[in-house]
This record gives sequence, C-alpha cells and structure tokens, in this order.
Amino acid sequence: MELVNKKPSGLVDVKMHYCPGCGHGIVHRLIAEVMDELGIRERTVGIAPVGCAVFADDYFNCDMIQGPHGRGPAIATGIKRSQPDCIVFSYQGDGDLASIGMAETIHSAARSENITIIFINNAIYGMTGGQMAPTTLLGQPASTCPTGRDAKVNGYPIKVCELLAQLEGARYLERTSVSSAQGVIKTKRAVKKAFQNQVEGKGFSLVEILSMCPTNWGMNSLQGVKFVDEKMMPIYPLGVFRSTEQEGGQR
Repeated sequence: MELVNKKPSGLVDVKMHYCPGCGHGIVHRLIAEVMDELGIRERTVGIAPVGCAVFADDYFNCDMIQGPHGRGPAIATGIKRSQPDCIVFSYQGDGDLASIGMAETIHSAARSENITIIFINNAIYGMTGGQMAPTTLLGQPASTCPTGRDAKVNGYPIKVCELLAQLEGARYLERTSVSSAQGVIKTKRAVKKAFQNQVEGKGFSLVEILSMCPTNWGMNSLQGVKFVDEKMMPIYPLGVFRSTEQEGGQR
C-alpha cells in the first residue's frame, strides 16, 4: 500500500494545545511541510510569539527561540545577520505583530531584511481572553469593547499587507486564509514562496493568514469558518499585494 499522507518531519509528534476550530494547527503543518519540501529544516530557526502560539517551540522540529512580545522581526533580523545561512521565520499573531510589534514589523520591511514572517490574523487577542486587537472589525464585540468596535473611540482596523505594500523593501506580501480546503492549498503555496524567497536572498516576505478563533468569537467551529468568509474577507481581501515578480498592486 502506498503511503500518500504522513506527519511531516518538521513537526514533533505531540498533542497540540489549540482550541477546536483554531487555524494555528493547520498553519503549523503547512510550515512543516514546506520545510521538508525545500530541504531546509535542519538550518531553520523559528521565533515563537507571545500569544496563543507561545508554545510553538514545542511543536516545530527545528531550532526555536522565544522573545519579548512583538519583537519577533528584531530577533529574526539579529539571527539572520549573524547566521546568514540559516532560514529564519517569525510566527506572530495580530496583537503580537500589529500592536506592540508594529515598529519592528515596519522597519524590518523597510530594510528588506531577508526573513520570513507568518502573520496569523484572527481579529482578536486569543491567549489573554478575547480583547480587541488592531485587526478587530468595526462592530465586532470583544471583551474590551462588548458592544463592538467603534471607529470614533477605537479607530479603524489595521490592514497590514496594504500598509507594508507602501514600502519598497517589502518584497513579497500575500494574504490568504485557512477557512476552506482551497484556502489551505493557496496558503501553502504562499508560505512556500515566502521561504523560497529567503533561500534566494530576495528580502522581506510576509504572509498574512486569516484564521479562525471560535472560542473568543463565541462561536462553534462551523460558525468560525463562516465568520472568516463572510465578515473578515470583505475587510481583508485575499491576494498578492507586493511581489518580486509584480511590484506593487493587488493581483
């Protein structure tokens, strides 16, 4: 019998702690598969965030490091500059990257650091109890805005890919989702391209992934998928916002 599917060597064989319906586990597997397919696992270093994926270093079968909240791009920069043969990725949520880590994100993109960032956008703070994040939608309730985000009080959601697309140093920016089988396939392609760009020395790459957080959204898993498709995607449209092949503009 031919084996057509197996656990990638880029993942440790342990049970993950993520909630049912969460997208983190899906993205972890995609990254692990990409490491295997590109043959880079043994020289890859990942940076785990502060947030729901804080234990990512328990799951990825590669060198991992944890740093202070939001500082993933700065840590990745230091590792890549001191060990240029390593493949370095920073795995971050929306609070980690788009709030306390916004300066590190923007300046690493402006310098076109040759690193890869995997950015999970679930429009809420997950680990700390469902507070409003920089990406929380207008009208979306959270523990710190129970009646919904109000633009007059809280401002508007931050669109990271659109923001970074203004920077010449951002070499590849794409937004995908893991709310469907088709979305998962496209996400893997984007993740693989982001890592391949680093292998080829093309500079800063970021993949933004719309992901489900049913627990903090107060939904079941199927409702979480529907929320991504019907509520998040109109605000955060999928596509390539910048690439080495097609500079600027959304495809």
